[in-house]
Amino acid sequence: MNFDYLIIGAGSAGCVLANRLTENNQNNVAIFEAGKPSDIWKVNMPLAILYTMHDPKYNYKYYSEPEPHLHNRRLFCPRGKMIGGCSAHNGMVFVRGNPNDYQRWASFGLDDWSYEKVLPYFKKIETWSEGENEYRGGGGILPVNQSKNKNPLFKAFVDSAGEAGYKINNDMNGKEQEGFGMYDVTIHNGERASVSKYYLNPAKKRKNLKVFTEAFVERIIFDGKKAIGIEVKIKNKVEKIYANKEVILSGGAINSPQLLMLSGIGPSQHLKDKGIDVVHNLEGVGKNLQDHLELYIQMASKKPVSLYKYWSPIGKAWVGLRWFISKSGPGASNQFESAAFIRSKAGVEYPDIQYHFLPLAVRYDGKLPVKGHGFQAHVGPMRSQSRGYVTLRSSDPKEPPKIQFNYMSHESDWIDFRNCIRLTREIFSQPAFEPFAKSEISPGKEIQSDDQLNDFIRDNVESAYHPCGTCKMGDKSDPMSVVDPETRVIGVDKLRVADSSIFPQITNGNLNAPSIMVGEKASDHILGKDLLPRSNEMPWIHPDWHTSQR
Repeated sequence: MNFDYLIIGAGSAGCVLANRLTENNQNNVAIFEAGKPSDIWKVNMPLAILYTMHDPKYNYKYYSEPEPHLHNRRLFCPRGKMIGGCSAHNGMVFVRGNPNDYQRWASFGLDDWSYEKVLPYFKKIETWSEGENEYRGGGGILPVNQSKNKNPLFKAFVDSAGEAGYKINNDMNGKEQEGFGMYDVTIHNGERASVSKYYLNPAKKRKNLKVFTEAFVERIIFDGKKAIGIEVKIKNKVEKIYANKEVILSGGAINSPQLLMLSGIGPSQHLKDKGIDVVHNLEGVGKNLQDHLELYIQMASKKPVSLYKYWSPIGKAWVGLRWFISKSGPGASNQFESAAFIRSKAGVEYPDIQYHFLPLAVRYDGKLPVKGHGFQAHVGPMRSQSRGYVTLRSSDPKEPPKIQFNYMSHESDWIDFRNCIRLTREIFSQPAFEPFAKSEISPGKEIQSDDQLNDFIRDNVESAYHPCGTCKMGDKSDPMSVVDPETRVIGVDKLRVADSSIFPQITNGNLNAPSIMVGEKASDHILGKDLLPRSNEMPWIHPDWHTSQR
């Protein structure tokens, strides 16, 4: 079989590419997804996120190698294995990143990825529930809605911030990210708004798109240093499928570098050690792995206003029944609706701490620390200096790669997390929480000293599931760059990478929105289109950042 473009991975960027590349009916496109279709209730119900996150039929369920700075704990690293990728199993929080993140990208020799250049693509993505303006889109493919949850705990979280002297922000994806408010979410009419539903499903009606599910790509085929096709296992049969124009890799931060290395693109000595013929030496493949870590600061509640009342089998059945009948009720929310981005201290230019607030005290594995009503803030630093890597275990494509994040490998990580805990305790001590805050469950009020907090962090910190950076985009003069500013793999022809793996530096917040933006912008590069006209809006920085933390 021959197609003009082969897209490997139907995730947040891959589905966007499939849509945009097939808008011209002269382009014949195939997209390959190792997982299954995702039009199931476990995906569509926002509150059911834990089901697919822990289901091996829909998730790779990776784990890191033992992390040396965290008592050799192996941290969970879920990656979507279904149409829609991580957009079909994430927390549905829509955060673009801070505008200043993209100025940092531009400083790495990526002028076309500055905030002024990417803002038009973010606007192109969305139809925002609050209406179009100079920062927000009103005619995009993806519905993006501002949360309106009326749970009093969400209001208490925002009100407490105002009492503590923080800014209240009505749009964290607008001019300013800094402050407390309600998140934007990819939830529409009570259902998850994934890229598979809004980008891929309309494109599937076009005759020039072929979607392959349960199609595991094992290798990219090269003629010399030109990518010409793929070897893919479909229904237990390995087939060779060829690209007339380009092969585009959109497998994500773990699978994209893995497939490049399996195909002979990567650090030459590592490939030789695994018995893989080297097509091109690129030392940066698999390096520069970044993620966000977070802690749960958990409180017991005086009042029965949390989600705990639904935690029994009868309660869960009621939530499910109501959602199935009317797409309403608790099941129609991700429950991560109240949020904040703040600066950790004076002298920090723009926010470096993120909050997700949840009206229940629960872990990602679904376990409750104590019985009874409670609530929690997920809090973590945004710009850790720690870097990890992805490498191969063997030349077998089915064998999971080795993932080593090197979490907490810098002393600044420990300082930042201790600060996160203390700032959160200050928020929960404000008058707005007095009717609700009964006692601190975790860490516990007895945990106060730096050493005690370090022990708590070491034992309890978890990934926020935002891996990125392993096929770094950069200037060709940088020996660690993997793709150039137009997403072309350096040193070979007809091969691109477009997903979160190309982020040179992690952005503030959740990564689904920036990954969609990469898909939108990369499609223009691939098609040779003029880029969208740059915006005149510039990143905002707090005028007193030198001297004030809030």
